[in-house]
Amino acid sequence: MNHLTPSPSRRAFLQTSAVAAFGFQFVPAHVVRAQNGLRAPSEKIRIAVIGCGGRGAVDLKGVSGEEIVALCDVDDRRAAKSFEEHPKAKRFKDFRKMFDAMGNDIDAVVVATPDHTHAAACLPALDLGKHVYCEKPLAHTVKEVRRMRKAALEKKVITQVGNQGHSSHSIRLFVEMVQAGAIGNITEIHAGCDAFRDVYCRIGKPASQPAEVPKELDWSLWMGPLKEHAYEPAAVPFAWRGFSAYGNGCIADWVCHIVDPSYWALDLGAPTAITAEVTGYDPVKDAAYYPKGSRITYEFAGKGSRGPVKLVWHDGESTIPTPPELEEDKRKVVGIGAVIIGDKGKIMHGSHGAGGVRIIPESKMKGFTMPPQTLPRVEKGDHHKDWLDAIRANRPAGSPFEYGGALSEIGLLGMIAIRHAGQRLEWDNETVAFKNAPSANALLDKQYRAGWIS
Repeated sequence: MNHLTPSPSRRAFLQTSAVAAFGFQFVPAHVVRAQNGLRAPSEKIRIAVIGCGGRGAVDLKGVSGEEIVALCDVDDRRAAKSFEEHPKAKRFKDFRKMFDAMGNDIDAVVVATPDHTHAAACLPALDLGKHVYCEKPLAHTVKEVRRMRKAALEKKVITQVGNQGHSSHSIRLFVEMVQAGAIGNITEIHAGCDAFRDVYCRIGKPASQPAEVPKELDWSLWMGPLKEHAYEPAAVPFAWRGFSAYGNGCIADWVCHIVDPSYWALDLGAPTAITAEVTGYDPVKDAAYYPKGSRITYEFAGKGSRGPVKLVWHDGESTIPTPPELEEDKRKVVGIGAVIIGDKGKIMHGSHGAGGVRIIPESKMKGFTMPPQTLPRVEKGDHHKDWLDAIRANRPAGSPFEYGGALSEIGLLGMIAIRHAGQRLEWDNETVAFKNAPSANALLDKQYRAGWIS
């Protein structure tokens, strides 16, 4: 792929306005601007959006106060409204051509394509030194995530994974409660999601019948780096998450929302072992799809002052167990959320940043004295604004690729465990390999078509 080299003035902006996320020191933005004659904080950031229909339209709205210079989408139908609302933005179907044509005219990139094309879109953007916001999960495979994390650190750009709840006030309240010892030492977490079963589980549904590709859709570009194959109308535009070639089912879609609070509060890091139990699923025959229900147990080693933690994920037909502490009139647990178990009590919360967080039963919540605020709040809980503010202030965003990518890996590893249901997989995070399952290691990466990922 032919990447354009930024002009000297643009290179100065890209390099010096970029943060050294996680572990790098950075120079205050006002000092950088004074030294390099860069744009004022009020000057707009030039943004390109890849995938601007569906979820991408929401992301586009979140950054629309900036200068939208390019919009890229393979489906003119899905992107029509976004194109109409931003008539000055240059339009593309192939983001490779967009980067070649506009490499000097873009400061930051938003990626909201299906998971299987995240790495293909993000890596050239990172290579060009662009700041990147990418929807969750960060990538389709663990090795892709690792390459993206590495590139973001090396290029010292501002990145953000689209787990929007990470910028909420409620997730910060949860972290402060847990770290203040609200329920003592936490040993077990039950998290899960029972939504969109028809999307995630394709087992038993008719296979995609041969169909003509809509004239507005470029199917070859939609496939991206994957091997050429027949058009799958059942996957486009929304149900692709239920096809393992494009997504990783319910677990990869929701872990970044639901497990994020505990991941942050307990500094969970990577699991040491994973075991999956599935229903209505043959890991060999049904490998192209997602099960009707899964229960996945993750083992996390002790760290610092906390002991080991067991995280049990439930989805589809496997639901979160109802805590006996719940009051009779609240016995029905919301199907999307988590129950966190400590030696002094339990906390419940919903999705997207521990929404509705509370100690159970209600009597314990009423008797609890809230801890002092120790974490800064994001204005209006706005995840896009946090990323944009981070670019201007030359600081890390809340969920950079290093954090959000590692969190994404938990879901991706869970999908591999589903493909090895019943086997306890031992994970070595340093070598990025399973110690006891060569066949599982084969699923950590994938082959690409030529010309997609350099």
